[in-house]
Amino acid sequence: MSDDKIVTRFAPSPTGFMHIGNLRTALYSWLLARANGGRFIVRIEDTDQVRLVEGAVEVILQTLKQTGLDYDEGPEVGGEHGPYVQSERKEIYKKYAEELVAKGAAYYCFCTPERLQQLHEADSLGGYDRHCRNLLADEVAARLAAGEPYVIRQKIPLEGVTSYQDEVFGEISMENKEMQDQILLKADGYPTYNFAHVVDDYLMGVTHVVRGSEYLTSTPKYVLLYDAFGWPRPHYVHLPLLMGRGEDGSISKLSKRHGAVSFQDLLQAGYLPEAIVNYIALLGWCPKDSNQEFFTLPELCQAFSLDGVSKSPSVFDYGKLNWFNSEYIKQLPPAEFAGRVMPQLKAKCPADGLNLPKLAQLLHTRVNTLGEAAEMVDFVAERLPLELANYTNKKNKTTPELCLTILRQVAPRLAACADWQNDTLFSLLKDYAAESGNKAGAVMWAVRLAVARQAVTPGGATELMEVFGQAESLARIELAISELANHQ
Repeated sequence: MSDDKIVTRFAPSPTGFMHIGNLRTALYSWLLARANGGRFIVRIEDTDQVRLVEGAVEVILQTLKQTGLDYDEGPEVGGEHGPYVQSERKEIYKKYAEELVAKGAAYYCFCTPERLQQLHEADSLGGYDRHCRNLLADEVAARLAAGEPYVIRQKIPLEGVTSYQDEVFGEISMENKEMQDQILLKADGYPTYNFAHVVDDYLMGVTHVVRGSEYLTSTPKYVLLYDAFGWPRPHYVHLPLLMGRGEDGSISKLSKRHGAVSFQDLLQAGYLPEAIVNYIALLGWCPKDSNQEFFTLPELCQAFSLDGVSKSPSVFDYGKLNWFNSEYIKQLPPAEFAGRVMPQLKAKCPADGLNLPKLAQLLHTRVNTLGEAAEMVDFVAERLPLELANYTNKKNKTTPELCLTILRQVAPRLAACADWQNDTLFSLLKDYAAESGNKAGAVMWAVRLAVARQAVTPGGATELMEVFGQAESLARIELAISELANHQ
């Protein structure tokens, strides 16, 4: 391994969708490599065969494509250090595990699952009692020759301290007596994560290991493996914890109780990949000497450096993500936005005669997520119940009686309108306001309430009439007239 060129890797386990924390790890690993002209490797760590989820590998690779995180080596790309799926590298690890045994840094353990379960029941926090650590060589050879099942465990020093230097948190130390003799090679021949990633990182030339700070206290075990092999240690970059904010304002480790926490969940909710990536980049890192918040991937590569990574936990805030996403949505070309939300609008508002492209135009600058489009058009999909109190408005100085008068007087003019476009309708209502002596705001309020049947809407009275079309707009106005008259 050489420090001349930075090599990073992203090595997820295919046990589910891409969690936001995993995506941040992938992003920072990618940025560290790209910002320094290095290489970025993707490796699938599937040695935990019990927890594998079908289709998870495809989701991981698709997520990298959707976020623009291209890789130099890995599945679907290849490279000189393949294969890049650990289960396909199974035969590699046994040789290295046995090499550690020969060096006195590991040992064969023949303890049965039943014995280990008894240990656990006696003391669930005690861990393994090192029963097989000092077996004589002759006994080990005989038990191996007899075909007795075994695992290979790391022989952790019983005294002293193991330390390493982290690029973010500085020197991290742990007393060796606090560490367990972890399993390196399981009875089925598969390596554990704790062993496989060390071997693979060395063989693939990884110089910088980027991961979450939950691994800070596990890393001493890994550096002991590097030292036992005589391999140079990689640089470690542990990222700050990701926290979530509960409904009561409390802060705790980010989990499903905080809402959508996977990339796929966020896409499903209507967030744009570019907005997600931009926001996640700032969860634990900030550019030096700059207040810039919006970044393209090339701009992130230009600005990223490890000295901008924080030690402090970062809070995943949906309010902030919503703001980012709304700004990215506003930057979409109108036709692209309309194309993305039109399936939702057609499903929610199937009635003929509606001007859905106009509705999409009204929603474009008013939604935080694409998914909100369908949530904001209930008033279009159906005629909502009368809310009489809405017709009393202090700002526009309206009352139900005044609104009834306005609607009765504008209805014939609207029925005679031959050009049902926003500008024409706006001029018509403005002219009526001037002629009748009513404030324009009062006229617009009365008409908007009549056609929308709710006080808060995306768009004004004449814009909404263009959405509904002439027939539906007039039908809603007549319904409002009838309802208001009945409350006189």
